[in-house]
Amino acid sequence: MRPPKNKVSPPGRIKIVRALKQLLAQKDFNSITTAEIAKTAGVTEGLIYKYFNDKRDLLYKVLLELFEMFLQKMKKDLSGIEGALNKLRKIIQFSLYWYDRQRVFTRILLIEARNSPDFYKSDAYQKCVREYSKIIIDIINEGIENGEIQKNIKPSVIRQVIQGSIEHACLPAIIFDRKISPKSIADDLCSTIFMGIKDDQFIKSQSSDGKEKSSSSRRANPEERVVVNLRRNDKG
Repeated sequence: MRPPKNKVSPPGRIKIVRALKQLLAQKDFNSITTAEIAKTAGVTEGLIYKYFNDKRDLLYKVLLELFEMFLQKMKKDLSGIEGALNKLRKIIQFSLYWYDRQRVFTRILLIEARNSPDFYKSDAYQKCVREYSKIIIDIINEGIENGEIQKNIKPSVIRQVIQGSIEHACLPAIIFDRKISPKSIADDLCSTIFMGIKDDQFIKSQSSDGKEKSSSSRRANPEERVVVNLRRNDKG
């Protein structure tokens, strides 16, 4: 049996979605009219209502498309990474990078959609936001099971702290059109959050492993011993 073909969106629908993305890069959602969307897309205004319930439904479909891309790329980046804390670090880094590069996505998510009750019924929230949260929760539970993360903190609380920190770090830059520094912000967030959630035994094991590696490195370096012996012979 042949696998089902991917559903292809009609050209008019693609043009409408693309037009709203283009307009959102220039102005806020409330100032954009359906007539302006239609003109930018090169279609009739009535065609918008053939594919979307209203302007806000179109907004959520744009967010859904961008969020699906976000999740796909994030999962690819996570593949092959060992350790729960390393995975959480990658999620924080990638999220900050995406929020900075995909300003339309970030503006919709943090400003245009968040305060609207119907957003929480949309596919963008029910499918993508929930999947994003579940990925983080699953990694946190993995960290608790393997001893990296404390057991006495609720996974849902850790997840809220991570997602909330990312969003609050980006929000001023989105509102005032400022540059985001993903790497430096990620380093600060990881240092702060991980210090609070790391399991004490895990911290001790990391510390002892570091000391053992340093000690064994010194003992196992024959070149250093040769140099020391040569210096001693020179003095003699």
